[in-house]
Amino acid sequence: MAELVEVARPRATARRRWITAAVVLVFIIALLPWTLIRLQTWTEVGPAAGTFDHSDAALVLGARVYEDGTASPFLRERVATGVGLFKAGLVDRIIMSGDGEDSSGYGEPTVMRQIAEELGVPAGAIVEDPLGLDTYSSCARARSQLGVDSVIIATQEFHVSRAVSLCERAGLAVQGAYPPITLRKGTLIGNLREPIAAVKAWMDVASDRQP
Repeated sequence: MAELVEVARPRATARRRWITAAVVLVFIIALLPWTLIRLQTWTEVGPAAGTFDHSDAALVLGARVYEDGTASPFLRERVATGVGLFKAGLVDRIIMSGDGEDSSGYGEPTVMRQIAEELGVPAGAIVEDPLGLDTYSSCARARSQLGVDSVIIATQEFHVSRAVSLCERAGLAVQGAYPPITLRKGTLIGNLREPIAAVKAWMDVASDRQP
């Protein structure tokens, strides 16, 4: 009986080692797209207060609008970043790209326009894209439907690298500007979900999904 116990212990230890190795391997594979995207785009992204080349438009990506029509902090920050680029003369217009039929009932691009106009942007300099349902669609439509060749993306730091990568894949000359990083629950959630979103981004590009 003692001999059987001694044999079982090494086998159990070896099994645990294989399981641990498998878990680590899966973790590494899951992080690979996110890591490569960050490495490939780091020279094209920077804080909104940084230096950027002139582009055709600021591409402001949609985010949550509350049920009362109020923009979430992330959305307001994105719009403010796009407005800052416009006022600095770095872009000729601002594309508000988001879900025009979001759960709030107000439409993300409509709320984004209102904020930009309140901040002093002329109505004629704002373009709404209500079919920018995700980052992939926003980038593809900016190129194919709205006719721009270059954009500066306005979104949070945790999101900007993936957005730049997808817009590059769509054939755009692209830079990414992000507002000051804020420590809030949404920031943590955004960073945690990005590795999964990066995998989806790779799948969208590989499948040539139509937006």
